[in-house]
This record gives sequence, C-alpha cells and structure tokens, in this order.
Amino acid sequence: MREKTGLRAAIYARYSTDLQSAASITDQIRICRRVAEERGWQVVEVFADEAISGATHLRPQFQAMQQAAMAGRFDVVVAEALDRLSRDQEHIAGLHKRMRFLGVEMFTKAEGAISEMHIGLGGTMSALFLRNLAEKTHRGLEGRVKAGKSAGGISYGYQLDRQPLPDGTFTTGDRIIDEAQAAIVRRIFTEYDQGKSARSIAIGLNKDGIAPPRSGGKGSGTWSFSTISGNWKRGTGILNNDLYRGLLVWNRQRYVKDPDTGKRQARMNPEAEWIAEEVPHLRIIDDALWSRVKQRQGAIRDDILTERANTPDAPKIERGHRPRYLLSGLLTCGCCGAGYIMISNARYGCSAARNRGTCANKKTIARKDVETRVLNGLHTRLMHPELIREYIATWQQEMQKERQEKSCRPGRARAPPREGGEGDQRRGDGNHRRHVSPEHEGEDGYAGSGTGRAGGEAGCPARP
Repeated sequence: MREKTGLRAAIYARYSTDLQSAASITDQIRICRRVAEERGWQVVEVFADEAISGATHLRPQFQAMQQAAMAGRFDVVVAEALDRLSRDQEHIAGLHKRMRFLGVEMFTKAEGAISEMHIGLGGTMSALFLRNLAEKTHRGLEGRVKAGKSAGGISYGYQLDRQPLPDGTFTTGDRIIDEAQAAIVRRIFTEYDQGKSARSIAIGLNKDGIAPPRSGGKGSGTWSFSTISGNWKRGTGILNNDLYRGLLVWNRQRYVKDPDTGKRQARMNPEAEWIAEEVPHLRIIDDALWSRVKQRQGAIRDDILTERANTPDAPKIERGHRPRYLLSGLLTCGCCGAGYIMISNARYGCSAARNRGTCANKKTIARKDVETRVLNGLHTRLMHPELIREYIATWQQEMQKERQEKSCRPGRARAPPREGGEGDQRRGDGNHRRHVSPEHEGEDGYAGSGTGRAGGEAGCPARP
C-alpha cells in the first residue's frame, strides 16, 4: 500500500474479557492516534468493543464500523494489530474483502498496511492461537477435576472454601457443603421419592419462599420444574447432579459456536471421555435414596416413550428441537409478564402459573385462535391504505437520500442529469406531507387482542 496523506481515519480497539483492564482500550486508541498523526491522517471516528471476544463478528462497534465504511465516512481503518479486528479466519477475510470493495484501506501498528498475505497468515495464526488456548485451558481444568476441585461454577448445596496459604494467597476451587442448601436438596430428593412431580416440588418451594439457585443473579428468582428435573443425559438439574452422591463428573459435554448466530450449543461427549472422581466429603444424598429417584425417573421416561409410540400426538419429552410456531417466544402474560408457552399440543398458557405457581392466571388460549387474531389484525390495520402510502413515501425519500450521499462521496464523479428530469421531479413531488391520520396513530396491529398480551388486565384473576 502506498501511504497517502490527508486521509480520514477510523480507529478500532478491542479487548477480549472482563478480566482484562479497560485501560487496554485507552492504550490502543493512543497508539492508533500516534500512527495516524505520523502519516498525516485525520482521525474522524473511534470504535471500541470492550470485553468481547475477537472470535465473533457480532460486536456492536465492529458492526458500526462497517456501516460507517459503507456510508463513506472514512478512508482508512487503523488498529493496533490485526487480531484486534478479528481472530476468525472467515471474518477477517470477509472484512478485508468488504473494505477493498468500499475503497477503504486497513492499517495496523504491528503489521503496517494489510494485504492478502497478512489476511492469510495472520488469520491462520489467530485461529491456531484460539485452538491452542482452548486446549491448554481444557488440560488445566482436567487437572483441577482430578484433584477434586471445581472446574468452574459452584453447584447448589455447596460454597467455596478458601483457606490461607503460607505465601499469603488463598486456595482456589475447594468446596464444602452449605448445610442450609443441602437441607433443601434432601427435601427435593425425598419429596420426589415420595411421588411428587418436579413441578409440584417447585411450586411448594416457591410458596415457602425458599431462594432458588442463582437468586439475585442471572436466575429468575423462583424455582422451576426444569431447575429440578433438568436433563438426565447431560446431568443437569438437581435430581441429576452426581456430586450429591459424592461423585464429581466432568466433560460430559462440550460447546461449539454457531457460525451464523454466534451462540454456543452443547454437544454430548462420548462417555469414554468423561472424567469421574470420587469426592466422598461432598456427599449429600445416600446411595439408597439416589437409586430410588433414578428408578422412578427411568420408569416415567419409559411410560412416556411407550405413550409416544402408541399415540403419536402425545406430548414429547426432551426434544432437541422443539416445534416453533408463528408466535413462539412473542406472547406474554398480561398479569405477571411471564412468557405464554405451549402447555399442550394446542393451547398457550402462562409459564409462571404452570411451572412455578407464582401467577394466578390460569387462562389458556388455543394456538390457532391467537394466531388468527394476530394475522387478522395485521391484515386489517397494518395494511391500511394510508399506512401503505406513508411507507412508500418514506422508502422513496430514503432511497433519494442514499443516492445523494453516494454521489457526494470524495472521489466519486457525479452522474450527468437524466433527460426528462422534469418528470422525475414531478414524481418526487408526491413524496412529502404524507402522514398517518390521527385515528390510526398508536395502533399496534393486533385485532381483538386488547393490549396484545395474552390474558389481558381486564381478564386477570386477583394476584396472590
């Protein structure tokens, strides 16, 4: 790249985790400003993503930087190093291709002007760095597990036990039983052994005001049946935690990242790869009670599987991909705000009322009925002629604005005016002063559904 002066520069900075100092961003920006000043570039934009991995492209400021480049707001992007922009081979190659198309140069303090060689070699090295880091982390965690220590996270029923060391530091990863929580674990196992369902146990714990796991943190603040029953194959849920019987099991599953959404998905590891260590000092449940609970869980699964075989329309259990309907995840209870979920194969109901017992709204609605109401509302209100005219006018104005911005970018020649411009002007004259009439203002597009929340306020039973 032949360096040019007078270019408009955008700076991008990033650090990976919240364990790193936020000052890293300030340091990176200072270095990039110095790079720009040395080359006579004017810094016009600064983008910074804090505590976000470079392995994902779904970073707010990274996306904003690309949008700004598409809008022609800068001529060169400056970063401390190539891995600050991305550590993913696909993403860094895509960014380079996109910037070249837009006429935007890429420059870093470490590598200088970025070329295809840097993208190929640098992307490969970053990918190898991430893989090696993951393997080293996994090896270190395995060593902690074999020593009977926590590999991350503390299960309900335990607390950290940090003891001072001669050098002034404290031990890490050691746990002891939390007797108050252990009593709740024994209650759950005993009640399940006596014939109660996981849903009934959760409702009872909520009524007694017992704090659930992660209360006050990322949790919902209430017990749910899934907190108790979990997934028996993956060892999740109170009833499936082998640690309660004095056995520490690790590496049941691994996580892979969806390349499209950036979200992690759990995948089961072969049982031969599981790591199991005896930790008798952490036992809460005796073997006899554990065995009876496992026998009952197995019998219930067999009954449901038999029913599924005999009745194809029977409720399904532990499906990897649950059916998605038109309004899945979009309905909320008008009384408590919890989600309205499919409580049978044909009806929606309040999840808090069904699974936690914390809402008194027992009303249900047929899935086909609520879908019909919403679709009719969209047809009769959203497709109103006045709204359509407003949409068309706004679209035309935005298109004209985009054309004007492109024609005004530096280095772009303006296209000569078309013949018949008078006709174009006449068409453009129809794009102003079109507004939705007051009688339609504020409509939400739901016909016959009131506020658009299932079980609206008028039909809510009294809150408990």
